Amino acid sequence: MCRNIKTLFNFEPPATEDEIHASALQFVRKLSGFGRPSQANEAAFDRAVVEVSEAARKLLTSLHTHAPTRDREVEAEKAKERSRLRFG
Repeated sequence: MCRNIKTLFNFEPPATEDEIHASALQFVRKLSGFGRPSQANEAAFDRAVVEVSEAARKLLTSLHTHAPTRDREVEAEKAKERSRLRFG
């Protein structure tokens, strides 16, 4: 799947609308194979992004967990460390 799509559930503060939209956009780009659709496909592409955003928002608001919320800054530092170890 697309490496740019980040986990949005169980973070403090919760995922923003911009983050949900960005993940939906990446998902639709991956599925369609378009980085940017042609004019003929633009309406369908944009509609798909909106629909995927709505589905993602519904999913995120309906999920429950007993795990403690994660801190975005701590998770970002962990990702940087993994990248540093992987790529040097």
